[in-house]
Amino acid sequence: MARDFYPFVEGTGEEGREALEVTHPARIAVYDDTAAAPRVVVVEPRDVRGYLEEITSEVSRLSREQGGSIPFMVIREIVENFVHAYFEAPTITILDGGNTIRFSDQGPGIKEKARALEYGTTSATEEMRHYIRGVGSGLPYAQQYMQDKGGSLEIEDNISGGTVVTISTHPAADARAVTGAEDQGAEGTQAVPAQTGVPWQQSPWGWQPGAPGTGWAQQAYPPQPSYAPQPAYQPRPLYQQPSYQQPSYQQPPAALWQGAPAEPAVRLDERSRQVLRLLAERGSAGPTDLVQAFGSSAATWSRTLSALAAQGAVLKRGQKYQLTEFGHTLAV
Repeated sequence: MARDFYPFVEGTGEEGREALEVTHPARIAVYDDTAAAPRVVVVEPRDVRGYLEEITSEVSRLSREQGGSIPFMVIREIVENFVHAYFEAPTITILDGGNTIRFSDQGPGIKEKARALEYGTTSATEEMRHYIRGVGSGLPYAQQYMQDKGGSLEIEDNISGGTVVTISTHPAADARAVTGAEDQGAEGTQAVPAQTGVPWQQSPWGWQPGAPGTGWAQQAYPPQPSYAPQPAYQPRPLYQQPSYQQPSYQQPPAALWQGAPAEPAVRLDERSRQVLRLLAERGSAGPTDLVQAFGSSAATWSRTLSALAAQGAVLKRGQKYQLTEFGHTLAV
């Protein structure tokens, strides 16, 4: 007789014994700050059903604490795939304010990555089907959901065997920049590009897919005008007192020199100058654009952009940076 199947509800196997056994703890690394080491949450081994439920709940909770918006059901579909790895060293990495999550293991891996993203293809055994549907729907569903919302899903080989699945609310290229992976997809990677022209006016997490190559455009920001050439910048004085030593004669009233502009101290290295030149040429750019133009890593360019933003030379708009009026004077 046909019956409905619900994950995490089925029985445990013949004679009440577990068909599978969990022997490895799951580790969840949360990067509150990419410049610091992550904090790690450990999920200890237990019965299979409770283990999968606890990992899913913890990853969902921690990602949302960071401000992430990936749905619980998408996370659960990826977590269930640890069954295929026989729970060998499951590791979850939460990045990008919870909007990019990587799931890795050291199981047998996935040889045919493209087929793993097709509905109906599965390697689930009968013992695995005690805990998951096992009908080849998990990865395709997660892929389709992320794709429909302008995000991405990638499948890669782990370093010494096993699999890494990355889901992100960003297109694949931007997600690789977040994770520190090379900008160009490596061999053994199945990338899912962002889709555009999605008919919904608003996605569940409050983002809308942008134009091709722009990633996700946050609804709070109106379209940004391109900068026209700016006149010579006249910065306001930073301090009310002069920076040089006054002679012994009486100092003139402050009103006589208060309006004289004080030049801000800006230290530019060659990498900062490259950023300014590219922004002046293109109008806006992000770490991925800089990697494509000059090489190096996305993390290096992110630090350079942050330093320029702290000096008031650039301003972040969505996922890109633009020159301020002050930045235009430095780019000349």
